[in-house]
Amino acid sequence: MTTTESVDTPAGEARVTWHPAREPRLVLAVGHGAGGGIEARDLRALAEALPARGITVALVEQPWRVAGKKVAAAPKVLDEGWRALWPVLAEPGLPVVAGGRSAGARVACRTAADLGAAGVLALAFPLHPPGRPEKSRAEELLGAGRPTLVVQGGRDPFGRPEEFPEGGHTLVEIPYGDHGFAVPKKAGPTQDEALARLTGAVGDWLARLRP
Repeated sequence: MTTTESVDTPAGEARVTWHPAREPRLVLAVGHGAGGGIEARDLRALAEALPARGITVALVEQPWRVAGKKVAAAPKVLDEGWRALWPVLAEPGLPVVAGGRSAGARVACRTAADLGAAGVLALAFPLHPPGRPEKSRAEELLGAGRPTLVVQGGRDPFGRPEEFPEGGHTLVEIPYGDHGFAVPKKAGPTQDEALARLTGAVGDWLARLRP
């Protein structure tokens, strides 16, 4: 049964919505991006699909989002909120994989090693601002220091799969997907098929992970 708990952090009140597995072997904690919350299609799909594979999914709402603000906090504040949540995420006593989409993926990469995460899931990692490839954030991704899976849309303006540097991570492409993994109706794969590819890739990667 899904449950939601509030957590006080130095950045304000955060929330964790738990989607528990019946016999969990690890926790996947996933934060949202700067332009939306845990209702994002990829986060919802993971929360629906992974508990059946023995993975408890914890969807994390950052304090700025809980407070109803429309603009995300500064990176330092996002990291602060995430770090403060970690003891709650680790409380079940299981290995925790740090994850996030977009800005949330950056948070996971920046903090994973210090927090002792079992791995990192980067959904729609914003490799650079749209149209500004010279403003690369590859250093954050490459510096995660943990086994890392990147799931990227084939037409993501924040970084197409072929733009990513090699080394240190596994990359899975969602053909025709944009930054939110939406696919055009005439693309070939349906939206449901695209999300099934995403959840299948994440589930398979987590199954191979040996914390």
